[in-house]
Amino acid sequence: MKNLPKIALGAWAWGNDGTFGGSLASETLRPVFDKAMEKGLYLWDTAYAYGMGTSEKVLAGFIKGLPRDSYLISDKFTPQCVDGASPTAMRDMIEMQLELMELDRFDIYWIHNVWDAPKWTEELAKYFEGRENLPLIGVSNHNLAEIKQASEILRAHGLKLGAVQNHYSLINRSSEQSGILDYCKENGITFFSYMVLEQGALSGRYDTAHPMPAGSARAESYNPVLDKLEIMNSALGRIADKYGVGIAQVPVAWAITKGTLPIIGVTKVSHVDDAVKAAGITLTADEVAELERVADSLGLNVIRFWEKEMK
Repeated sequence: MKNLPKIALGAWAWGNDGTFGGSLASETLRPVFDKAMEKGLYLWDTAYAYGMGTSEKVLAGFIKGLPRDSYLISDKFTPQCVDGASPTAMRDMIEMQLELMELDRFDIYWIHNVWDAPKWTEELAKYFEGRENLPLIGVSNHNLAEIKQASEILRAHGLKLGAVQNHYSLINRSSEQSGILDYCKENGITFFSYMVLEQGALSGRYDTAHPMPAGSARAESYNPVLDKLEIMNSALGRIADKYGVGIAQVPVAWAITKGTLPIIGVTKVSHVDDAVKAAGITLTADEVAELERVADSLGLNVIRFWEKEMK
């Protein structure tokens, strides 16, 4: 498989599922995709659950006709999107997604969450066992015990757990505090950090005078704590000024410095430019420590409704 870049680009918002408010048209996203590919950001993270295929369809339209080795596609099996009683649910989902995206394989494939995860990990292992051109197999939203269990299931079928994807940011470090990051490093597993910017809450764009758009799911979560987020963004701003970048680049640089591969949602060309800048920053140990000190002092709980504390 093509080497992983420092940053993956997320197409969650491309699903137009209401999480971010408003809607996005394919023609407005095309320049975003083109700029990313031009800048060497070629790893795209999607899921059928993002708009019930909408995100995948948009992305499929952009990669159509490109050389297969010029991009990487990360997709997911979401248990809630299938008939759990069907004996062919795993195969049907994977092959439906491949057909939808007009692909012969995925580069990374995930169990999206822990809903009946041991069963689905077993089914995933059975599907991929003995096949050629295997994807990197990963699990998302799993705690340490669940990650170890998934690894054992895969190993029994001659497969390796190669990736873990969890919500991880300056104000949600439970995957680090629970030992997941260390376990991944010790076992050659790539840790993908999503929501590093907390859906824009750590971008410096929003504050008590400029809240997130009403009616969006993220507004419900972050608008009530914008006073505390202002303190976090102020600390981020001091470091951003030092490196001559925007506030949004610092949490991403922090995630990379911590040894993770951040997934950054992109809906504008400027988001791609920001990601490129972030990839070029290496924070010092003192800067990392200071940001984490400020974050920990705020006592925020930003675990979302689909998640749990990674204890």
